Amino acid sequence: MPVYKLENQQISIQVNTKGAELQSLKKAGCNTEYMWQADPAYWKRTSPVLFPLVGGLRGGSYLLDGKRYPMGQHGFARDMEFQLAQQNSQEIWFRLESCGATKEIYPYDFVLEIGYTLQGGTLSVTWKVSNPSDTGLYFSIGGHPAFCCPLVEEEQQEDYYLWFDAKDKVTAGVIEGGLITTQTVDYTLDHGRLPITGHLFDKDALVIEHNQAHQVALVRPDGTHYVTVSFDAPLFGVWSVPGKKAPFVCIEPWYGRCDALDFTGTWQEREWGQYLQAGGVFEVSYQIEINS
Repeated sequence: MPVYKLENQQISIQVNTKGAELQSLKKAGCNTEYMWQADPAYWKRTSPVLFPLVGGLRGGSYLLDGKRYPMGQHGFARDMEFQLAQQNSQEIWFRLESCGATKEIYPYDFVLEIGYTLQGGTLSVTWKVSNPSDTGLYFSIGGHPAFCCPLVEEEQQEDYYLWFDAKDKVTAGVIEGGLITTQTVDYTLDHGRLPITGHLFDKDALVIEHNQAHQVALVRPDGTHYVTVSFDAPLFGVWSVPGKKAPFVCIEPWYGRCDALDFTGTWQEREWGQYLQAGGVFEVSYQIEINS
């Protein structure tokens, strides 16, 4: 699949047309890779876009207008070939449109555009969903960028921290079998920091809802914030492979999430889902800043 490169005086990126997936992020003049390089021994992806579903469905299908449709975890966009839409020295955009194959499992017309913009040492990732039809469109969308943690082999992940722009704690939902439960766990923060212990992800992702934080950073043992993700999303996930001590951590802005363990409603009734009226456009972005 074609891979496109974009760089300025501070950072460089590489994006694959499959899934319009960000696959590399480096500082200019430095060979340190900040993005996880998709080693299948742990996880075969780097930064997939989650569309039109974030997370999984109860029973692996959803109900829409009296009919059941199957859909795998995180939707289908991450596995589809995007078209290059435009590119200049600081920005690149990719485009995916609905087709016969998508309508078999998702009977909507849509246009999904993903843009990457370099602004100094910051990468801005933009999602633009357009509804070209004369009926409403229901969807979810989210990011899943995986960052190297530890950043260098000489350091240990257990000496790293997560930092949240929250006061004393964050409250995370608990995942069971890929679905959200009614259980929650409070994580006490020390000046915003939470240690990345060997058991932090034993129960899957930390699902943090209701605008508890809008910046999350990864922190090296010396206290340096080396990458910061900023977003306006109302919820987000923090994840690494349960039980494997995988050398990466994902910080995931979401506009949607998996079904609840006891969910029995329709596609339109899913929690945190998004709605676009006929002819409407949904556009949001998040930023990845390289701090050191």
